[in-house]
Amino acid sequence: MITPLRKRTRHGEPYTRLPRIEAKIIELASLSRDELVAHCTIRQKSDPTYVPSECLLYFIRANRSNRADAHFENLYRLLIERILHSFPRGESSDGTRTFLTPSLIREEVIGRFAELLAIDRRDYSEQLDFFEVRFNKALQTMCFDVKEQVWRSQNPLTTLDDQETGEPTAEVERAAGGFDPFDTSKFSSEGYRFALREAINALPPLERRIIVMLQLNFPIYSTKPDVMTIAKALGKSEKTIRTYRDKAYAALRTALTAGETV
Repeated sequence: MITPLRKRTRHGEPYTRLPRIEAKIIELASLSRDELVAHCTIRQKSDPTYVPSECLLYFIRANRSNRADAHFENLYRLLIERILHSFPRGESSDGTRTFLTPSLIREEVIGRFAELLAIDRRDYSEQLDFFEVRFNKALQTMCFDVKEQVWRSQNPLTTLDDQETGEPTAEVERAAGGFDPFDTSKFSSEGYRFALREAINALPPLERRIIVMLQLNFPIYSTKPDVMTIAKALGKSEKTIRTYRDKAYAALRTALTAGETV
């Protein structure tokens, strides 16, 4: 039986997949895992064995209960590759003002999508239901949102990096050191949880995604190839993830301890 979608329209009607998508899911469900992966590698839509992205996403979500599963990893990688190949290559700038270039668009969209999948792995995310109904349209909407966002006039990361090494400054390391935003002694306070949510939402996109995934208990790195990690989900090195985590912790500590003696 196909798992029904949970999201509802503003009129209260449940989201439903296209009939051809549901029929394809039923057909694909009879395949072995290896056969399904093989079909998902085909990118020519004219090929009768081509698997629509809506179906690929369905089977990724169907493996939600398997925390460390190579099958999930294979399907996840193939879907991310499809998203990456959907973007044009190249950069653009007028020389005086930095625009949201194609590479930045790709990075932001992949990051947002990875974040949705990470949340869905822990607890059903209705936001992904739109992608199961109309994947390309949902992706285009996400891209539009990214292009329309207003970037900060000054990049807050530049003041946190050593200009020669690119590493966090000693000030950042001191601010982040020993600080745990999810300290159970504080997290029990509703006021603290609200302030933390506000502080997390104010973080730059990459830092916000890392903090969200840490809150969901995803490891930064693992030697086990079948374990989903933050580094793997966001396509960054372990060192990069830890660097941005420390920057995020420093920013959260500043926001959450304003007015206190620390």
